[in-house]
Amino acid sequence: MIKTQFGIIDNIEETRKYSYNPEKYHCVSIDDTLYIDDWWDRLALLKTYFHSLDRPASGLARYGITLIPPESLLEFQDIVLSDQRIRQDTHLVRLADTIQSAVSQKKFMIHFGI
Repeated sequence: MIKTQFGIIDNIEETRKYSYNPEKYHCVSIDDTLYIDDWWDRLALLKTYFHSLDRPASGLARYGITLIPPESLLEFQDIVLSDQRIRQDTHLVRLADTIQSAVSQKKFMIHFGI
């Protein structure tokens, strides 16, 4: 499995350039090839930031770090929940739960690409 990871940022820092540290954010891993490839067109529409809040972008940094703002999380959640494979994959269920937690807390999520 080529994994991609998602976690919640407790306190977003305006001027910080985020680096690879999935343990700090209690990341959930999913199979990049299985899911991200299939979701790519929809993910590309999400408002995001690459590495820091001073780099607005769209979609995920496939080979880097993406910050996903609270206003993009409901669309991200819809992408995950609409995937029928969620019925068989506990990793997707954990990702959906993580997204819901971030939505409830109005927190940014962080994504670490492959």
